[in-house]
Amino acid sequence: MPVPVPRQRAIPAVEGGQARAASSTGGPAQAVPAPGAPPGQAPPSTSRDTRGDTGHGGDAHHGGLHNGSAPTGTAPLTLLVIEDDPAGSLNVPTLLDSAGKPIRIRTARNLTEAERLLTDDVQCILLDLALTTGGRTAADVGPEDELATLKHVLRLAPRHAVLALTASEDAEHGAEAVRVGAQDYLFRDELDSRLLSRAIRYAVERKRSDTAERRLTESKLRAQENARLERGLLPTPLLEGSSLRFAARYRPGRSRALLGGDFYDTVRTPDGTVHAMIGDVCGHGPDEAALGVELRIAWRALTLAGLCGDELLSTLQQVLEHERDNDEIFATLCTVDIAPDGRRAGLCLAGHPAPLISRPARSRAAIGADGAGSPAPPVAELLPYENGGPALGLLPNARWPRRQVELGGEWSLMLYTDGLIEGRTGKGRERLGQDGMVDMVRRQLAQGLRGEELLRAAVNEVRDLNGGELTDDVAVLLLDRVA
Repeated sequence: MPVPVPRQRAIPAVEGGQARAASSTGGPAQAVPAPGAPPGQAPPSTSRDTRGDTGHGGDAHHGGLHNGSAPTGTAPLTLLVIEDDPAGSLNVPTLLDSAGKPIRIRTARNLTEAERLLTDDVQCILLDLALTTGGRTAADVGPEDELATLKHVLRLAPRHAVLALTASEDAEHGAEAVRVGAQDYLFRDELDSRLLSRAIRYAVERKRSDTAERRLTESKLRAQENARLERGLLPTPLLEGSSLRFAARYRPGRSRALLGGDFYDTVRTPDGTVHAMIGDVCGHGPDEAALGVELRIAWRALTLAGLCGDELLSTLQQVLEHERDNDEIFATLCTVDIAPDGRRAGLCLAGHPAPLISRPARSRAAIGADGAGSPAPPVAELLPYENGGPALGLLPNARWPRRQVELGGEWSLMLYTDGLIEGRTGKGRERLGQDGMVDMVRRQLAQGLRGEELLRAAVNEVRDLNGGELTDDVAVLLLDRVA
């Protein structure tokens, strides 16, 4: 049983606030004048739950705070005291919160009653570690079980601050309670209003701080796991044995995401053909990103299995139809298969914009005003393509013709998604478009930009023209062949 605590000294109203004495019959609390108070003066009072003191539990007030704070104009803190002394010798002194309001007190005699009284307006629990558990006290159980009651309360109230109450000669027991999960421990025979009020406020704030820190840590871990997952889902080009140079740039439209609904890949098959693909699932959320990954992996598997052109795209459409959430989801796609000699390629478009190709100017030098010669900038233009097929998922029996295009001996081929061309070009409603993109790339080529530098400059300029981050995903892939 708990050690009886001597009755506390009377606390003046200016120091300890307001006090009430509980009726022995469990009825309404009767006011007890503070020492020295004039006759007839209303005494200071604390919001003490008298029904809880008789073992019935409860609170005469409701609507407390959920976050453990008590700003002006709101209900004060609520303390749940869990102790089983039938004589009620545990005397909890008058308490004030940080706003000077009386802290409400509920009393439970056992864990069953505590669970009923543990409503959302309780912010802190004062637990007597000597509480009887199954007919035994903490002194009757072994060292491994002496904190079983505390552990049960912590499981019962994981979001609440907990203060452990122990005997003054058992500081080690109190320290162990803190190690298990309590916010602090107090000595039973040293309770006073200032100490306990401060301990409650400290415990509530520490619990809030610990909870915020834990949530931040969990958020960081989830972000790291998502980042590792998304990086793992991004493609690694398989170009071993090819003389082509590869570069790619990816910017998802979702905030703080690494992966969007755009997807791309590049592989070299055993016959020396280099296959490149870029696509875009309508939308840019996590579901679209997942579908894009599925289509990319399916494309790589089908390509390595020897499929190409219409046969490959027809199979990809079946994959899309099986994996999409609803019939309105579709995907655009551009595939290129470059011959082993690198001078020609087969091109298929499924509702996707045509690639951009840049080649050296035919005249290798331009004559300036001073008569000096300088290399002419490469010529950039869209690959001519007509009669492309529809986007995947729109028509059940669609066909995607494959067109043969001549590349030449030295070239740079850029595949992109519409996020690169649909950004605005200022405060008006005009968008960059394919013609604007071609002009932009020509300027950047004239500045000597190539490879990853060219892609980085292109994406950054499109973002700057848009006046901020692009809302759509952007993927750009570049293959270069140097004679």
